[in-house]
Amino acid sequence: MYSNFEYYVPTRVLFGKGVETQAGAAIRQAHGTRVLVHYSNSAKRSGLLERVEHSLRDAGLPYCLLDGVVPNPHLGTVYEGIRLGLSEQVDFVLAIGGGSAIDSAKAIACGIANPEEDVWSYYIRKGTTTKAIPVGCVPTIAAAGSEMSGGSVITNEANGLKRDFGGDFMRSVFALMNPDLTLSVSMYQTSSGAADILMHTMERFFNRCENMAITDAISIAILKTVMSTARTLMTDPQNEKARADLMWAGSLSHNDLTGCGTLGGDWATHNMEHELGGMFDVAHGAGLTALWGSWARYVWASAPERFYQFAVEVMDVENFGDVPLVVEQGIVAMENFFQEIHMPICLRELGISPTKEQIAFMAASCEEKAGGQNGVVRPLKKEDMIRIYHMAMGSE
Repeated sequence: MYSNFEYYVPTRVLFGKGVETQAGAAIRQAHGTRVLVHYSNSAKRSGLLERVEHSLRDAGLPYCLLDGVVPNPHLGTVYEGIRLGLSEQVDFVLAIGGGSAIDSAKAIACGIANPEEDVWSYYIRKGTTTKAIPVGCVPTIAAAGSEMSGGSVITNEANGLKRDFGGDFMRSVFALMNPDLTLSVSMYQTSSGAADILMHTMERFFNRCENMAITDAISIAILKTVMSTARTLMTDPQNEKARADLMWAGSLSHNDLTGCGTLGGDWATHNMEHELGGMFDVAHGAGLTALWGSWARYVWASAPERFYQFAVEVMDVENFGDVPLVVEQGIVAMENFFQEIHMPICLRELGISPTKEQIAFMAASCEEKAGGQNGVVRPLKKEDMIRIYHMAMGSE
């Protein structure tokens, strides 16, 4: 029995060399007239910002600039962008950078469209809206997939809470994707980005419903492509084809294509990582790899056929019928891949050692955010997440 689903991806994609120079024309086509450009410092250093500004001037578009992009994007920067956007009467936000820049831009666009409300209230589920001014983006990292997703994740630096909000109204109207812009990305950022792409696909793959064969085939192809390209980039970081494959895989992994017919998937690992990111400001992809193996070992028995399929079809484990052994070999194979691309597989390798009190706080916060339980493979309550966090600590 298949599951009903709705698929809507309104983002226009221009992919290839030099597409960033079409920013002005793309904004004009989207009926933007006054632009707030939110950019990362790397975009300024590389000359990318200058090229985009030239495109905006050629299109006759007045614009203002906002920097301050950081990993785990900060609410304070969002507030600054909202104030600037309102004072400059902007009707379009252009993000230049990675997922942090794009997520901040979405929150800023939402805040500008709802000036009477505190945008943070949407992220902590104290209010809601379906209004945002249009957003476009020039991604510079293959990772978050925010260029085609409807989501945004923001960290409130005052209290360490990292929360998400979104909807189709927050999707970028266009994404100008030039894989060459990722050539200068460090290997750590490249690997962390590859891990995030894998996890966006795996969170949807692991579920408890009847899955469509075509969705599985797409998901498995993305997973294998990302692993192959990440390995290539470890030894040949200037490989343009691998950079292009990784960038496009990042978009496809998080534009809901791999979620068609899955009833959404299981996002427990992502939600638990958000607590780590809010408290310890760790790289998102690395936080995910540090938790995933422990989550998988804790929940696999609730969906053994799915984990068996993952081991055999994704990780190429021999199909010899011993379910617990095949599943464990599949988990180990993925952890070995994470280590191959220099990603951690436990919290100590991530460089953090949360106390019992911190773990209890993160688990309680995650439970509250999820409305009582987290995930679908094996729904997790606070006590379950405490055990997973402790499992993920790693040996001394």
